[in-house]
Amino acid sequence: MSDLQSKTLSLGGCDPEQLAVAGVQGLHPYQPGKPISELEREYGVSDVVKLASNENPFGVSPAAIAAMQAELADLWLYPDGGGYSLRGKLAELHGCAPECVTLGNGSNDVLALLAECFLEPGREAIFSQYCFAVYPIATQAAGAQACVVPANGLDHAQPLGHDLEAMAAAINERTALVFVANPNNPTGTWLEEAELRRFLDKVPAHVIVVIDEAYHEYALDRGAPDVSGWLAQYPNLVVSRTFSKAYGLAGVRVGYSVSSPAIAAVLNRLRQPFNVNSLALAGAEAALADQAFIRRSVQGNAEGMQQLKTGLDQLGLDYVDSACNFLLVNLERAADPVNERLMQRGVIVRPVANYGLPEWLRVTIGTSDQNERLLAALAESLV
Repeated sequence: MSDLQSKTLSLGGCDPEQLAVAGVQGLHPYQPGKPISELEREYGVSDVVKLASNENPFGVSPAAIAAMQAELADLWLYPDGGGYSLRGKLAELHGCAPECVTLGNGSNDVLALLAECFLEPGREAIFSQYCFAVYPIATQAAGAQACVVPANGLDHAQPLGHDLEAMAAAINERTALVFVANPNNPTGTWLEEAELRRFLDKVPAHVIVVIDEAYHEYALDRGAPDVSGWLAQYPNLVVSRTFSKAYGLAGVRVGYSVSSPAIAAVLNRLRQPFNVNSLALAGAEAALADQAFIRRSVQGNAEGMQQLKTGLDQLGLDYVDSACNFLLVNLERAADPVNERLMQRGVIVRPVANYGLPEWLRVTIGTSDQNERLLAALAESLV
């Protein structure tokens, strides 16, 4: 009798929790920002402002919308499972071969693929203390060990950000993956070229380093490098990107990674067929061509960032400087009651107690009107 059969019989039947693989037992799923419709149902409010999920408040490129609309007549057909055209355009963008590109249903899909391909019981993944929640989830689901490296202190130039020296020192013979977000969610902190290169130079060849550049477009003027140009020098490097942030395509889910062809080949063995749908393929390719929209979005974000910083300064609230499209705000008190009062006023932000920051809120940069609405609601909610 197998262990599985024995376990099932001892339970007197089927208990899915006990039958689940070890990595999934006790796993807490990723919690997205509260949807507008949910807040309207729960609180009976209308005219809701959502500043919780780091979406682009300026919407989507009109060219991307037109391209997706043109696909509607052919929705009865499966999409191109290999994403030939989009992969070609992404290869041009990054100066690599199409064989280096792996498409995902959002960049989360690629991050999960990396864990599925390279982690298992007995292996380890390293990430920073205040990292994107998907890294520990994917690690645990794969049954691997998480090595969580303490982040920088609040007095550091990049408070709560990555301590790359400590992360390099944590690497051992069991380490298979290292996750580094640049810039980082939820802190907004970033790493510059010199320190990233010093880190990569220390990483042994058997360890794959994942640089998550989901917020790359917002970080260019802050000194965060385009690491995708380093693939030839670092064959163990994977760079992930998304169309969900600056490109505004969060609703159709499309992301990707660039890596050596060998790593991409491994990922594509496990990548699900048709994981990027026809609308997403068409929209992403058109969005990629409309860099004027990206420039306007980045400029609007910079203006909104300054508007929020000024307002937060007036409220006497501290925050972490950010290279993203959000600010991490320190309330210096339990954040949940303040968050509750904000929701009662029709404003959704992101509490980050699940990241180990119970006194902080993460606030997406919105339009000028949305930012004013947030600041007014926050002033009322702090009383």
